[in-house]
Amino acid sequence: MTLDIIRSTEPVPYREAYDRQKIFHAQRVAGDIPDTLWLLEHPPVLTTGIRNDQSANILIDPNIVGAEIVETERGGEVTYHGPGQLVGYLFVNIENHGYQVRRFVEKLEGAFITYLSESYGIQARHDNEHTGVWVGMEKITAIGIAIRKRVTLHGFAFNVNTDLSHFKWIVPCGIAEGGRGVTSLEKITGRTADFNAVAGDIALVVSRALGYNI
Repeated sequence: MTLDIIRSTEPVPYREAYDRQKIFHAQRVAGDIPDTLWLLEHPPVLTTGIRNDQSANILIDPNIVGAEIVETERGGEVTYHGPGQLVGYLFVNIENHGYQVRRFVEKLEGAFITYLSESYGIQARHDNEHTGVWVGMEKITAIGIAIRKRVTLHGFAFNVNTDLSHFKWIVPCGIAEGGRGVTSLEKITGRTADFNAVAGDIALVVSRALGYNI
């Protein structure tokens, strides 16, 4: 079983990417393409999930900062996407993973935990209350999956060289309590990462964690 990798090297506007997601999803449902991971970046955008509460979780006027708001059907609440953040959209037949959605998400989390530990010596972790990957009390990878007709949509957002000040525009994923925040690979290591190299590494570790042939 293999996972096809698509890599966009230029930022893709979110609405354009959302439309393309729907095409990839329909193709996977029809069996026209294999399980697929699409890796890309977005220009600044705020997206909401099915637990949307814009009034509480969007803290600025997006028109002032030049970011749009897009409503989606993924899990979770408000999140930010922008340059320096590696986004991965997965179009996977969940039947291939025993219909175990929670386990599928845990494998994704595990991929980043392993990568951060083995490549950078960073001790990341799962969180029993909040989905994603955490370093201490700060989230480095957000994960939000939707499933339609047994095939996944959406995926993960990994803060590589992300401008973390943009997260002040929102309450990230609805999390405001307990001193939680967000972080990035650049912030933790103190240096700008080679984004293309990171994208290649993540393609490999996600494929391996989900049980695909490399």
